[in-house]
Amino acid sequence: MQTVIEKSISDTAEGKEAERILRTCVHCGFCTATCPTYQLLGDELDGPRGRIYLIKSMLEGETVSNATMQHLDRCLTCRACETTCPSGVEYGKLLDIGRHTVEQKVSRIWHEKLYRFLILQTLPYRKRFRILLNLGQTFRFILPSDLKKLIPVKKELKEETKNQTCSRKVILFSGCVQSSLSPEINQSVIKVLNHFGVSAVEIEDEQCCGAMSHHLNASEQAFSFMKHNIDLFWPLIEQGVEAIISSASGCGVHIKDYGYLLRNDEAYASKAAKLSSLTKDISEYLQSFDLEKLNVSKLVAFQSPCSLQHGQKLNGVTETILNRLGFDMTEVGDPHLCCGSAGTYSLLQKELSSKLQKNKIDNLMRGQPEIILTANIGCCQHLQQVSPVPVRHWIEEVAAIIN
Repeated sequence: MQTVIEKSISDTAEGKEAERILRTCVHCGFCTATCPTYQLLGDELDGPRGRIYLIKSMLEGETVSNATMQHLDRCLTCRACETTCPSGVEYGKLLDIGRHTVEQKVSRIWHEKLYRFLILQTLPYRKRFRILLNLGQTFRFILPSDLKKLIPVKKELKEETKNQTCSRKVILFSGCVQSSLSPEINQSVIKVLNHFGVSAVEIEDEQCCGAMSHHLNASEQAFSFMKHNIDLFWPLIEQGVEAIISSASGCGVHIKDYGYLLRNDEAYASKAAKLSSLTKDISEYLQSFDLEKLNVSKLVAFQSPCSLQHGQKLNGVTETILNRLGFDMTEVGDPHLCCGSAGTYSLLQKELSSKLQKNKIDNLMRGQPEIILTANIGCCQHLQQVSPVPVRHWIEEVAAIIN
């Protein structure tokens, strides 16, 4: 694809990166076949190829409007198009540049700005989010139905798993909302890791991975979170921890991008690259262990989050682990399509998100599973709102069958 990017942009790091990515696109259109929003809306500009042209036009100095911003906002960043693309177009990176640029050229309506500001001042901060969640759960019975479905019923955590001291050690990333919404997930991770002779080190002062801020164009906040975590993890990395484990695939894919995102920061580039290289999804880490086939008689459907299959390129890894353990897996239609959670997407694009949510549940329930398993806290909470069967993180099921 030929480009004539404006001089004021082309000489910047973002401009050079955008031009590199744009030149790999051959306009073939394979991406539209797997784009969730294009399938729902049927508009070329609500598919990857159309959005690429909008970004290209914007960088070349053509008129930018609220419609441009809306088409970019509607993208889930699911990166299914990257999996499909025969040319290897790094669409997710290009979209970040496009969104950053359009924010500078188009002003949002005041209530959209306020809503995004409130999200960024609450969800990424564990203590603030926990207070709000507790308030919501306490007064859930008087909330309107639309708001009530967003707030899960409070669950009592069973006896906390005691982390054993083992010769092998990993850092266990807790994330911002998962520790409040579903603390049992990482408790299950600890139990499973201990079973295989690995200690999980949890760090109290850890902050949000930065994904939420990054995707909402709050760059300074995102980099602050990222650098804080690097500083916090670095002493343990120097001591030789063998991996940084994430049980939320949305966090994992972003931490794996630290090296790329901080590549131009002299103080953090090498440390960020090291951190990214050590980061593994819990499925990625466990696949090398000797998983005995246990006597499991449970029919399950697995929903592979976009951040796992398209972002981290780990499609089939968790499914293989579950099969090795003896779970009976149902066939799921259109497994490549997003469930509609997509970070804050379900809060910002409610109508499209709800349609994708319904489509995903219909496909997951086709095989009449006893339970739906997933690998990301956002997907788990989003699907549970409408699912007729329980939705859990798959590691919880594994922990439950370990003596």
